[in-house]
Amino acid sequence: MSSSFFIKKKENPSFPKNGSASTGSKRKSDGISGSSAKGRAKKLGSKFNEEISSDSETESPAVHKKRQAAEEDVYEETPQEKKLRLAKLYLDQLRDEEEKKAEEESFEADLVAGRLQDEVLEQKGKLQRFIAKELLPPDASEIRLLRGHKLPVTCLVISPDDKYIFSAAKDCSIIKWDVESGKKVHTIAGGRKGTEDRHVGHTAHVLCMAISSDGKYLGLSFRKGSHDLYSASHDRSIKVWNVDENSYVETLFGHQDAITGLDSLSRECCVTAGGRDHTVRVWKIAEESQLVFHGHAGSIDSIQLINEEHMITGADDGSVSLWSVNRKKPLHTVRQAHGCYGDAGLEQPHWVSSVAALQNSDTVASGASSCSHNSKVQLWMCGPGFRTLQPLFSVPVTGFVNSLKFSNSGKFLVAGVGQEHRLGRWWRLKEAKNGLYIIPLKRQSPQQEESSNTDC
Repeated sequence: MSSSFFIKKKENPSFPKNGSASTGSKRKSDGISGSSAKGRAKKLGSKFNEEISSDSETESPAVHKKRQAAEEDVYEETPQEKKLRLAKLYLDQLRDEEEKKAEEESFEADLVAGRLQDEVLEQKGKLQRFIAKELLPPDASEIRLLRGHKLPVTCLVISPDDKYIFSAAKDCSIIKWDVESGKKVHTIAGGRKGTEDRHVGHTAHVLCMAISSDGKYLGLSFRKGSHDLYSASHDRSIKVWNVDENSYVETLFGHQDAITGLDSLSRECCVTAGGRDHTVRVWKIAEESQLVFHGHAGSIDSIQLINEEHMITGADDGSVSLWSVNRKKPLHTVRQAHGCYGDAGLEQPHWVSSVAALQNSDTVASGASSCSHNSKVQLWMCGPGFRTLQPLFSVPVTGFVNSLKFSNSGKFLVAGVGQEHRLGRWWRLKEAKNGLYIIPLKRQSPQQEESSNTDC
């Protein structure tokens, strides 16, 4: 409270006990002091009123707010209002869930439709992913070398999940590698000739290898999505097997020389390279028929399907050819694809000993065999309609590039390299190392691609 209350109590008048004079004087003083007291009281009252009003002015907004808050707290919704509010919340929740479900179903439907469309295009051989322009040449420090074979690597295959590599060599061994760590997982040692009856494994050179789509079996060439197996040999024949039943199906004849290459995809057919009979053949298993293609002047040593309708081959005349299964002649041929060696006037082309294709894309690769030190892996871009081959970039390696395989994801390329050619011992490079080169395939970022297009 204000200090004026305490002042008022202290100013009480003192009255004398005896005498009229004092009484008269008291009356006079009362008269005089009465008026002055009334004035003083008015002043004190006015002061007190002023202080009270000022206090009320400062406190009234806070009190007003507290009262409003109290009134709001005291307010309670009726049961009907509560039911209505909860019903609205429930309806909003159902609406959000239905919208989310509709979006997911729409996304899944688009995804399934896209996959079905890709499968249809793949079966027709018209699916082509354009990724070649995005690829960048790797740095030398990024290329890894895995060593484990005693003699030159002759063939290799990558598991469907890209986690493992299987390689074979002239030492008759097969090694399973872990891609991430680069370490050996398992080794099937090779044996010497004459020990077939007591050795578990190969006793002769392993020249071709493939893996089933589910990663269960290792063989020569599996039909995609099945356990139908195709094998080829120097006896110039192709044999068909059923792995599920462990049975032999039939034998196909036609080549006039040792078969040097074999490949297949999901259709019931396979393609082969006939070495020095200079032919490429497409075998239609169900119809028991074959198509014969001519185009190379030398021994056709490697073949690979790009999709169901197109394939690529390499020969020792130094050429790389692009084919359609519907035409008997190549769609396009690159002569001296890896250059030449030798003295002036006596130049000879580097042999193309291996080819690879990133399935259903516009990217292929070839590897050369050379007695010189300028061996390399060359990457190519297939033009529209697979009618042209344009060089992208090359990766130098030392030795004979006997096998090439793209990973299923397209993130890396593996080259099997040795000191000798996989089919003979015409030359030997002592400086070369028998092993696997893992070449990363980097891609341009969208910003880099936009800048390159702007520069062009």
